[in-house]
Amino acid sequence: MVSISEEPSTNDNTSLEKPEMSYEAKCSLTIPIAKPLATKKLSKKLYKCCKIATKAKSIRRGTKAVGKSIRKGEKGFVIIAGDISPIDVISHFPILCEEQKVPYVYVPARSDLGAAIGANTPCSVLLILKGDEYKDKYKECIKGIKELPNIYS
Repeated sequence: MVSISEEPSTNDNTSLEKPEMSYEAKCSLTIPIAKPLATKKLSKKLYKCCKIATKAKSIRRGTKAVGKSIRKGEKGFVIIAGDISPIDVISHFPILCEEQKVPYVYVPARSDLGAAIGANTPCSVLLILKGDEYKDKYKECIKGIKELPNIYS
């Protein structure tokens, strides 16, 4: 008889998953111009608003689409990822937003921003348009963004 030795099964996928970074660790990796940076509490609110706005199809995603929408005069608020490299990709957005009087805020990680809208890829910039389905969340986010210290005024 041939004996078959069984190997212990390794069903835990912990070796394949990356450990989740803390909010403070993500903040330490942001670019120098990432101001105003959303607090941990505001970031969660922003991600929830992103998720709801995505279902309502009221977002613009990516540098080209967001820039075009802001120039056309679409109103909402802009969320910019704070860990973009090179900085030149997003460095014009704060100026563009201030000219059009569109509120903007930075969040620590683009991977979190992409995950918030249900994408498998990271996202560098989002424009959340005003919508009726998520009016309360939208107002909370705008209020939170306006409460952040503005370094330009």
